[in-house]
Amino acid sequence: MPDNALLQTTTATAGLSRYGQIAAALQDRIVSGAWAPGDAIPAEGALAREFGIALGTIRQAIAVLVQQGLLERVQGKGTFVRKGLSGASLMRFFRFGGADGAPAVPRSEILSCRAVRLDKTMAARFGLASGARGLSISRRRWLDDTPRLLESIWLPLPRCEALQQLPPAQWGDLLYPLLGSACGVTVHRAVDEVTFRTLAADEAALLALPDAHPCAVVTRHAFDLAGHCVEYRLTRGDAFAFRYTADVR
Repeated sequence: MPDNALLQTTTATAGLSRYGQIAAALQDRIVSGAWAPGDAIPAEGALAREFGIALGTIRQAIAVLVQQGLLERVQGKGTFVRKGLSGASLMRFFRFGGADGAPAVPRSEILSCRAVRLDKTMAARFGLASGARGLSISRRRWLDDTPRLLESIWLPLPRCEALQQLPPAQWGDLLYPLLGSACGVTVHRAVDEVTFRTLAADEAALLALPDAHPCAVVTRHAFDLAGHCVEYRLTRGDAFAFRYTADVR
């Protein structure tokens, strides 16, 4: 039978196509956790029977979610809920590598982690009221025993409160897998913007660079499956090591 109750709770507004309504219903299942990242979704035929629609309509709905990056098709295996970002490494902006020149995961050093009251601008990024609580993290990233990146990270509370109870020594080198395992937050996508300035004296000291050295600043907004911002990050690194590659065709 069609899942009419579910359809009534989705964003089936006037003018939205039938396959758009179905796509919204399937998206609800992903956002609610009924279909977890990495799960295979039911076969197209089964979903078509459940919703009482043609096979072509369910395929259109699935195509919408594939295009949005919520689902991915695996040849010969089926369609799966896309796993969240694991690292989405900011190292891609810089010409840093391991001792052998190969790309490497930088070691993370947590310099500080504390709960703070968010100002109006920062709170608005998370859809919170001014004065809401957030987690403020300062982190330094190392490669080959050399400090390479300095990061200031803000996370919303209480969503990420579990990190306050976890000793930084147990965090590991990648934040997003930790958010998933400790806080149940799946980072689905991130938007990065690059600007340039000079390092302040304290920043330069932490990166073992001269005072007022040119730096690249990568500003990141990261979003969960529902499209809510779950991280705001400022990453500073040596501007002389900055790299940008574009394949324009």
